[in-house]
Amino acid sequence: MIQFLRENIATVIVLAVLALAVALAIGKMVKDRKNGIGPCGQRCEDCARECPHAKNEE
Repeated sequence: MIQFLRENIATVIVLAVLALAVALAIGKMVKDRKNGIGPCGQRCEDCARECPHAKNEE
């Protein structure tokens, strides 16, 4: 296992950085969704246009 890591250390580092970036992006999307921010970056209840992503809670 150590031999594999020594031979592929650059690949392992790049994979770890990419996995971290994806995890942070998903975490931000979840946090925004919980706070009512749509994919356009604005709060859905303040939006003047019809947003297909807004939840209709009437």
